[in-house]
Amino acid sequence: MAIWKRLASQSAMLFASRLFGAALTFVAQAAIARVYSSAVLGEYLLIMATTNLIAVVMPLGFETVGTYFTAEYRARGEGRQLWAFLRRSYGHIVIVGLLLLVFGAPVASMFGEPGKVFASHWAPACLLAFSTATIFVTGAVLIGLKRPLAGFFPDAIFRPVAVFAGFLLGLAATTRAASLDYLIWGVGLGVATVAALQFVYLISALRSVPTDVPARHGEARRWWRFAAPWVIITLATDFFFDLDLLVLSNLLNRDELAIFGVCTRFFALVSFGVGVVYSLTLPDMFESEVMADRVGFHRKVGDANLVASGLSVLLFLVVAVGSPVALLLFGPAFLAGAAPLAVLCLALVVRSVFGPASLVLSVHDKPYATLPSVALGVVALIAGNLLLVPHFGLMGAAIAALVSITLWSAAQWLTVMRIAGVDVSIRARLIRLRGAAVAPAPAAE
Repeated sequence: MAIWKRLASQSAMLFASRLFGAALTFVAQAAIARVYSSAVLGEYLLIMATTNLIAVVMPLGFETVGTYFTAEYRARGEGRQLWAFLRRSYGHIVIVGLLLLVFGAPVASMFGEPGKVFASHWAPACLLAFSTATIFVTGAVLIGLKRPLAGFFPDAIFRPVAVFAGFLLGLAATTRAASLDYLIWGVGLGVATVAALQFVYLISALRSVPTDVPARHGEARRWWRFAAPWVIITLATDFFFDLDLLVLSNLLNRDELAIFGVCTRFFALVSFGVGVVYSLTLPDMFESEVMADRVGFHRKVGDANLVASGLSVLLFLVVAVGSPVALLLFGPAFLAGAAPLAVLCLALVVRSVFGPASLVLSVHDKPYATLPSVALGVVALIAGNLLLVPHFGLMGAAIAALVSITLWSAAQWLTVMRIAGVDVSIRARLIRLRGAAVAPAPAAE
């Protein structure tokens, strides 16, 4: 099967699972807004955003490169090296998690409104952060082992099930404040169970990687060289809107924050369908790089771009037409998010067209080269919010995000062109398609 056909079929399956999980999440969030208020939903979304950001930091960046190094060690049959990487990754989570639980509460209260909200639900929020960080690491490793369903399903399906179960648990509370605490406890315990089961499966899957080759010394330095920039890249890309919500918490009221938060969750669903294409491609890309197959490497990047760009355009059209109906489930006030949500999804099209620049730089052992582009995007986001949100509200926040994503995507594309000499945008793939279409047929003998 051609790689683009495999990517399309697997991406469709994983996106369908994500859609099912997102439906449960949206039902729970809509119920919170309907049963309690949009202000309570805004506080819940703020807790979840803070928890996600903490969970990304807890492995100290090792979850962001887990797929990369797992694919490398699997391709080379270096099981002992992979085990060493895993011990370091989970060790970071345990150490940082203990420090967070014991010393984090006073520090959190110093970070304004998001820190105060997080500290008010400290114990369950810490459990949720620890479990989420574990799922991030385990899922990345399973994808590198070419088990994408096991890598994505816990986060795509089972974590949303835990959110829905947590809401049902919250209904048992007698007061509104207690119901939110019950909800966070329910989600934390559910996600912890999912993380444990996925970890058990990973231990079984690791048996397929040979352990005959001794582990090399000095690999830890290489892990850090990749992980340090990638944790920043991941925070500014995959968790872009979690970071954005923390900034907006000081510019929007709780009701507006809830509306924009729901829009970002819709965007995250759409973004997942595109991002999974590149995640599925990474092991194949690395194998081509190891074998010095430059033609194959460029072809796989181009095929992934073609699928991702087409999917992002399709999803943009679906969201533009169907978002008002979906937002109405949360209440009439949430219809104000329809136009900003369309702008956010347009940003996804822009990002897909420019291609997976950060992944290609990592494959070429240049992960730090992406940091200036990321810094440009974050500065543009903060400046855009400060300038536009006070005057244009939700639409100002959406436009600030669009400008930020466009700037950093274009900057990363130019960086790859300058350093690696590779055009990772959809432009390169379209040129090859046009060249193949106009190529003369071979002469008959």
